[in-house]
Amino acid sequence: MKRIKFILTLILAAHTVFSQKTTVNEFATLDKKALQLPDSLTKTTDQIASYIKTNFTTDKDKSRAIFIWVASNIQYDIDNIFAINFYEKKEEKIAKPLRTRKGICENYASLFTDICNKSGIKSFVVEGYTKQNGFTDYIPHAWSAALIDSSWFLFDPTWGSGYINGGKFFKKINNDYFKAKPTALIKSHMPFDYLWQFLNYPVTNQEFYESKTQENKAKPFFNFIDTLKVYENLNHIDQVISSAYRVEKNGLKNSLVFDRLQHLKLEIENDRQAKTINLYNSSVADYNEGINALNDFINFRNKQFTPKKSDPEIQSMLDNPSIKFKDAKDKLAQISNADINTTNMKTQLTKSIDDASTQLKEQQDWLKLYFSKSKAGRKSMFYKVTWFGIPVN
Repeated sequence: MKRIKFILTLILAAHTVFSQKTTVNEFATLDKKALQLPDSLTKTTDQIASYIKTNFTTDKDKSRAIFIWVASNIQYDIDNIFAINFYEKKEEKIAKPLRTRKGICENYASLFTDICNKSGIKSFVVEGYTKQNGFTDYIPHAWSAALIDSSWFLFDPTWGSGYINGGKFFKKINNDYFKAKPTALIKSHMPFDYLWQFLNYPVTNQEFYESKTQENKAKPFFNFIDTLKVYENLNHIDQVISSAYRVEKNGLKNSLVFDRLQHLKLEIENDRQAKTINLYNSSVADYNEGINALNDFINFRNKQFTPKKSDPEIQSMLDNPSIKFKDAKDKLAQISNADINTTNMKTQLTKSIDDASTQLKEQQDWLKLYFSKSKAGRKSMFYKVTWFGIPVN
């Protein structure tokens, strides 16, 4: 099946830079140690994580070391600002910035998250859109979430690394996007799936547009901690289904949210079609195995059960096609909401299985009678007698 691809752009929007008072960098010592990571140990996230675990002990210190290393060593890729494949493999999103020292927001977030996970910090990539200076961006963005000391915090190593101005990227560490509280980051970062807001009273897309991001306890309580635990235990497609539900429930305010929902629905539909095809093909395989097994029995019967087999062995020769035909029918029964072509194929295969089952029943009835007879009676069952009294096969 040809897989449709959607191309989405995730970029770093330009920030307005305001003059700030000189402040003491509370992370100076940690940052210095993190930036001493030798280049020879930065080819893979496994190597980086090994350095992090060796040189930092607490989750907070580890997350800071990872954040500052990613934000300081990865240059924003202006040339590829509009070129990201939504279906790009996670491994390539991580490998590219390590290889080229360049990337866009999904590369920053994927790299940060992978190093966190390999350093013993639970982390996820979060995708959504942003708002700054009262303007809601028309392009999507990606950032990260990490569990630090039993609480969820948000990290945006892209926005934390610098800013774009006049088509150029300028390095400038912004600690506002390190270990941000969910209640703070929701003012500028809106996940497509409200699970990743990490809020008990999630903000809707409409409220985000209107800057109504303060906690509203008049809403139904959302236990994101328990929901996240359930989510983690789901298989991938069930995760997608649950996410699609939340995305749609939170309001299709803009084209970004709509596109995200369509992507999720497409993945769900592709999975459904793949399961339908697999069920049908598996049913065909069971049917063919059953036919082959039935033919083996008929051939063995035509040879008057030679070479000799025990009764249980002979019985098993018909048990096998019986099981295969049943399995084939059971799998076809699992196919629902199929297109007209699949429905027709399902109908034809069902008829073939029923016809074969009729033949099988004839052989089962014959074998049952065969087992009920004496040795001489069994032998006589292999012959038909003409009116001349001459036995023929």
